[in-house]
Amino acid sequence: NYLPLECGFGCIHKLITQVASLVYIKALLCSVAADIISTVEFNSTGELLATGDKGGRVVVFQREQESKNQPHRRGEYNVYSTFQSHEPEFDYLKSLEIEEKINKIRWLPQQNAAYFLLSTNDKTVKLWKISERDKRPEGYNLKDEDGRIRDPATITTLRVPVLQPMDLMVEATPRRVFSNAHTYHINSISVNSDYETFMSTDDLRINLWNLEITNRSFNIVDIKPANMEELTEVITAAEFHPHQCNTFVYSSSKGSIRLCDMRASALCDNHSKFFEEPEDPSNRSFFSEIISSISDVKFSHSGRYLMTRDYLTVKIWDLNMESKPLETYQVHDYLRSKLCSLYENDCIFDKFECVWNGSDSVIMTGSYNNFFRMFDRNTKRDVTLEASRENSKPRAILKPRKVCVGGKRRKDEISVDSLDFSKKIIHTAWHPSENIIAVAATNNLYIFQDKVN
Repeated sequence: NYLPLECGFGCIHKLITQVASLVYIKALLCSVAADIISTVEFNSTGELLATGDKGGRVVVFQREQESKNQPHRRGEYNVYSTFQSHEPEFDYLKSLEIEEKINKIRWLPQQNAAYFLLSTNDKTVKLWKISERDKRPEGYNLKDEDGRIRDPATITTLRVPVLQPMDLMVEATPRRVFSNAHTYHINSISVNSDYETFMSTDDLRINLWNLEITNRSFNIVDIKPANMEELTEVITAAEFHPHQCNTFVYSSSKGSIRLCDMRASALCDNHSKFFEEPEDPSNRSFFSEIISSISDVKFSHSGRYLMTRDYLTVKIWDLNMESKPLETYQVHDYLRSKLCSLYENDCIFDKFECVWNGSDSVIMTGSYNNFFRMFDRNTKRDVTLEASRENSKPRAILKPRKVCVGGKRRKDEISVDSLDFSKKIIHTAWHPSENIIAVAATNNLYIFQDKVN
């Protein structure tokens, strides 16, 4: 029953080759997955745009300065800086791998020539400083030009170091690391309007940090029950009010939003306002609780309204009216009949984001097939656009897309059965003052702007 020696070596060689091939294929898949964009964020002026990816990298784009010869190039963004924000880690106490994926990026207002941003993975928030350097010091007394220390006995004269011009270099340096404060995965961070504090949010707790203090944070919301079997909901997102430093909101997987006031108590377990739309019993189904989970919550720039995104809709809430949303927009209601298959392929758990334009008059959110939707709150008109290499040639005008649910399909329509659910727009950003949008489609970033005459 023994194999001949040469046959045995042949089988072993074949097995080693197959294993090596599998390892190589896995490495290729990992490198592709690492490039998938996981967050997009403009800074307060819109001059910089930052993206984070699953590989823990942050790429910062800078807007081109206006040229008299080429005024139409004003809206173009080029790579300004790239750096590795987070590395994969391993929690040996819990035997848990902590992936490097960037969950959120938030910019701090610019105070000087440097830029500052917060980036977070599942466990650790980091404060990064991005600065420019176009001069280098030369003429040291205690070391030579190569950086080697000189023998003090050989130093006979004193030199005054001078700054010499050099090629522009953009440096990213970590200034603070805020760690060891979250048991569960961080899903959002938000900078306070006092610009001194920020909060980090995981599934069950919200912590308040001072930007100058890394070894201590204050727990301001804790919904963890004494018995985890009694857990009925988790926190999905949280954000500070844009003008009132004492006010923040957080959303839950049950479709509710709680507004809290930090002046009332140190622990904000008791909310000031509670926003929830009563469920229609006639629409109750197995998927009702899943699709009602809020994936994103955003204050309007004015601070008067709240926008929430659940699986099928975007809702606008007035802070002065808790009973029902002011406006409800259907994002992809044609998927209601597909919920069973979306549950089987896990797409029903996708967490879509939503954004306001600078004047709070238009909102935007993503969908499948690389579609993204815009809703004009004044005219009540909406449009579906597609971000893809085929349809997004430079200077080309995007054509509205329509999804056909049933019946005869027109030439310019796409059938709901033909939608590609592996292509999805989860992360979007809108320039704070201009009609420039950034849309992340898997590992591609698309930047669109109003047509320039």
